Amino acid sequence: MRLRPLLWAAVLVGAFWYMTSTAHWSLTQIWQPLQQAGRLWSAPNSAQTAGFSTDENNNIEIYKMARPATVNITSVVYREDFFFQVYPQEGTGSGFILKPDGLILTNNHVVSGSQQLTVTLAGDKKQYKARVLGTDPRNDLALVKIQTTQQLPFLKLGDSDNLQVGQKVLAIGNPFGLGGTLTTGVVSSLGRTLQPSESRRLEDMIQTDAAINPGNSGGPLLDSHGAVIGVNTAILGEQNVGIGFAMPINRAKSMLDEFQAKGRVTRPFLGIQTFYIAGDVATELGLPAEGGLLIQQVERNSPASEAELRGPGRMAIVGNYRVGIGGDLITAVDGQPVESTDSLQRILNRKRVGDSINLTIYRNGRTQRVSVKLGEAPQTL
Repeated sequence: MRLRPLLWAAVLVGAFWYMTSTAHWSLTQIWQPLQQAGRLWSAPNSAQTAGFSTDENNNIEIYKMARPATVNITSVVYREDFFFQVYPQEGTGSGFILKPDGLILTNNHVVSGSQQLTVTLAGDKKQYKARVLGTDPRNDLALVKIQTTQQLPFLKLGDSDNLQVGQKVLAIGNPFGLGGTLTTGVVSSLGRTLQPSESRRLEDMIQTDAAINPGNSGGPLLDSHGAVIGVNTAILGEQNVGIGFAMPINRAKSMLDEFQAKGRVTRPFLGIQTFYIAGDVATELGLPAEGGLLIQQVERNSPASEAELRGPGRMAIVGNYRVGIGGDLITAVDGQPVESTDSLQRILNRKRVGDSINLTIYRNGRTQRVSVKLGEAPQTL
């Protein structure tokens, strides 16, 4: 009976030896061909141009063309701390060269308030002091110039009026100070409106999912042909969340044409201050319930003054505000009803100096139309 356990033990040992021997043999059979074949991976030693897709080659070509013409802009604003000590506050943004003599387009908010402006080229990293030639705060655009004897690479402007949602776009800039960064995406939507602050509204913006971050502002948004179709301007929130906005390049063309013709950038000027009123409050003041913009002030020698628009005759308390009443109520601008505080400003944003604006006003219980030729706003550079 004692032999039976020994017999079973021998059988188990033999089976284990056989199985491990077989496994060793099988691994050897597998490993030897791999050793003979060389590496365990099949990719080439280095990336080859012939291996890139058509879209990748397009990205590479556009980047090589556009990066040298994209610049880094550093602005310095001097501020006072709590102890009235002056200290420099530095900001960074982007821009791109329009002409080989150093004319650069960027965002107005990149250069606004700066006491010192420095442009760094992408190619040789040379730095130049820059000066602001003109600004268009309505569209958040600015023209900057550096003095250089060398011919600089520049970008060509495309057409932003025929953009399609879904088409490919590329953004180049200096997000977080990381110069020469390329991101790609598509046009996500068109005609977006942003309200960065109570006093500033940006209309008809291009929305894109190409990553745009702080420092990208002022850089080019390019189409698949390498033409600039927008100026990267804003993001939704503090950092990129896949929603960025660019100012259509056609909004900059009128500013560029004007600068070329006049040597400066001008803004249209009407010369009034208004207060929006509607509903029951308007009715209580004897005005149409649809309301409109109640003129609070007409500046002397302004286009509004020449058109004989009328300001208030007396003051009244409206809610928590002291409002001038008795003046003209603007109910429509260029035939479009006034529905909000910025209805007039939206129309003015599309006008140029010398254009006319048609106002429908309510005065002394009657509606009438007044055409006003817009003047030139005082320079605030």
